[in-house]
Amino acid sequence: MEQTVRPQLHKIWPAAAMITVAACNTTPLTTSLQPMALDYTLKRARFEMNCPTATGSVLSSENVQPVLNGPLMMGTERAQFTIGVQGCGQRQTMVTICAQGSGGCFAANGQ
Repeated sequence: MEQTVRPQLHKIWPAAAMITVAACNTTPLTTSLQPMALDYTLKRARFEMNCPTATGSVLSSENVQPVLNGPLMMGTERAQFTIGVQGCGQRQTMVTICAQGSGGCFAANGQ
């Protein structure tokens, strides 16, 4: 009886592995954090520019690998966005960094 169970398990393992991989979140970090980055940037830019109608767009984005990346310690992956903001006759470029799982971002002047 034991010999008939093992061949059946060999048929099930590849399917189980494929289902597990398919269930993983494969959305790039820059894609998932972009709305939050744009929101944080616009809040800061509207305040600094004294322009509540300012609008923004993402000019570029990239994943920033953790500083600590080894078998014993794992750093936090971050996404960096360069966002252009304009309104009320002003234009500004800001750099915004969001850490994975942090629930927040940091926006700074791009100068």
